[in-house]
Amino acid sequence: MTKIKSIRTRVWNWKGPTVPPEGNFCTNASDALWDKGDAMASFRFHQWLTVEVETDDGTIGIGNAALAPTVVKKAIDDWYAPMVIGEDPFDYAYIWDKMYRRSHAWGRKGIGMTAISAIDLAIWDLMGKLTNKPVFKLLGGRTKEKIPTYYSKLYAGSVESMQAEAEEAMKHGYQGFKTRFGFGPKDGMKGMRENLKRVEALREVLGYDVDLMLECYMGWNLDYAKRMLPKLAKYEPRWLEEPVIADDVNGYAELNAMGIIPISGGEHEFSIMGCQQLLEKKAVSVLQYDTNRVGGITAAQKINAIAEAYQIPVIPHAGQMHNYHLTMANVNCPIAEYFPVHDIEVGNELFYYIFEGDPDAVDGYIDLDDNTPGLGITISDKHLHNFDIVE
Repeated sequence: MTKIKSIRTRVWNWKGPTVPPEGNFCTNASDALWDKGDAMASFRFHQWLTVEVETDDGTIGIGNAALAPTVVKKAIDDWYAPMVIGEDPFDYAYIWDKMYRRSHAWGRKGIGMTAISAIDLAIWDLMGKLTNKPVFKLLGGRTKEKIPTYYSKLYAGSVESMQAEAEEAMKHGYQGFKTRFGFGPKDGMKGMRENLKRVEALREVLGYDVDLMLECYMGWNLDYAKRMLPKLAKYEPRWLEEPVIADDVNGYAELNAMGIIPISGGEHEFSIMGCQQLLEKKAVSVLQYDTNRVGGITAAQKINAIAEAYQIPVIPHAGQMHNYHLTMANVNCPIAEYFPVHDIEVGNELFYYIFEGDPDAVDGYIDLDDNTPGLGITISDKHLHNFDIVE
């Protein structure tokens, strides 16, 4: 019987070049505060955590986390690793509940659930490697010939720069395009007009034969969102993403009940029960958990089943291999978010600099290899000079 013998955690601190922050780049939850400066600072991910779970035969499974890596590393090293070492990785359901229940007083959301997620991802990668199967084959197999993707960038900038970016992206066959709003409640009516101007400008380039998704990243509030929804409706957005802070579930439900634009969210929700509450309250029309924070693949697959029963599509946040395997294995996951390879800006791009194996989109689609075991990623040594790595 295979046993887990060690867990190695490393924090990867990016020290390479970055795209400097710009004003009105993307609304976010910090916009409600009075202080000046880069409101996006706490939402930039210029660190990443890797977790390597090794079994007694030398097989290594790889997991990862993007939220608060230094704190998550401490939680794994001091709390979760001792719970997991010595266990059979194929007892993944037991291991998950062991981590969840023994840290329940403090770990059921946030840092604790992110740590659980990272270990769970590594365990699924491990199981795939030990059985010589890709993870999606362990989850039910291929439900799509290829996975359609939507282009996820188009941060707020000048109208001209956003149109140029959209025009270039259109050449690559994406099934949809997501943009970010740069203005929120603090910017008043003038900011509303600036938001609308950019959505209209993107539709001029994209036309109406592809989806356009609109993201607020928790930077609006209920009142502002209720005023904006009717103004945005004529542009036929596929969804309005995270219009209010994650804890305002009633706000999500009220906006979704208006029936003007489908509301999406869940990126900042944690656990099976957290997502179930969003569905039960009819708070979202599209669920967007992120597997490396919601509880890993073990939790995500249960959430997928609940969402399918509600007939709410699941489109995980941020692309990346742990999400792609779930999308491939579930009919109720119709499309994948895709961040193009880019210089380090917000930080989602770090995934491409730390790992190898993430598929490139070709003509708007990605595919997963039937013969590559596990998640299909390895830790790269190509960009080590751009990182300070803390063991």
